[in-house]
Amino acid sequence: MLDFSRLALLASPSERAQDALETLRKSRDWLPLEEASAAVVIGGDGFMLQTLHTMLDIDHVVPAFGLNLGTVGFLMNKYRSSRSIEERLAKATQISVSPLRMTAITNTGEEFSHCAINEVSLLRETRQTAKLEVSVNGKVRMPELACDGVLVATPAGSTAYNLSANGPILPLSSNMLALTPISPFRPRRWRGAILPDTYEIVFKALESVKRPVLVVADQKEVRDVAEVRVKVWPEHRLTLMFDRGQSLEDRIFAEQFMV
Repeated sequence: MLDFSRLALLASPSERAQDALETLRKSRDWLPLEEASAAVVIGGDGFMLQTLHTMLDIDHVVPAFGLNLGTVGFLMNKYRSSRSIEERLAKATQISVSPLRMTAITNTGEEFSHCAINEVSLLRETRQTAKLEVSVNGKVRMPELACDGVLVATPAGSTAYNLSANGPILPLSSNMLALTPISPFRPRRWRGAILPDTYEIVFKALESVKRPVLVVADQKEVRDVAEVRVKVWPEHRLTLMFDRGQSLEDRIFAEQFMV
């Protein structure tokens, strides 16, 4: 049983979120994130992702309960409720998600490592089409993919950029990853793959000087990459909390029937 007496309160810089922050701040004593056992996050999906990344950066991962004052709010709960925050937390459903670990090596040999909760995306930097070699578990599966880009999405992120790129929606409990091309030119009819989340995916940028490629792990970007490795990072599981009947798993499943 979680101790919900030690809560942190965080809000995005938007005017609506800051107004809500001032209102909720008066309702109880709040702790800094570093000292809390759970966090109440006010804003939209972008700010929730930012907060989860902060938890990973400071090595203090606690369950997060989002209050939506953003646009979509896929990772959030409704802001208004007749119940108190404490009551909602006590009855909330907890969903665990594992981020991706992205390791990028640039053309100059520098190495960068970032995590992604939604997806890792490789994108062309200029008007030149990107050319990528795609390997899965050490075996080259596609010697040359000519495209605007390609992404690897988690189930939690499969309804975001991945869905917009015509990728598949993955149930949260599927233990799979979506490998989805972005505007593929050759092979034109390739629509991607669904892979077990135990697999490592490696992309090599072909003609990387003439056709520069950047990689984005959620909100963190590395430019002029030569190679990118992507794998699930199960040691850093994150927990999102949802009101009963409004869990992330329910929302992802329902999204498959949206028209």
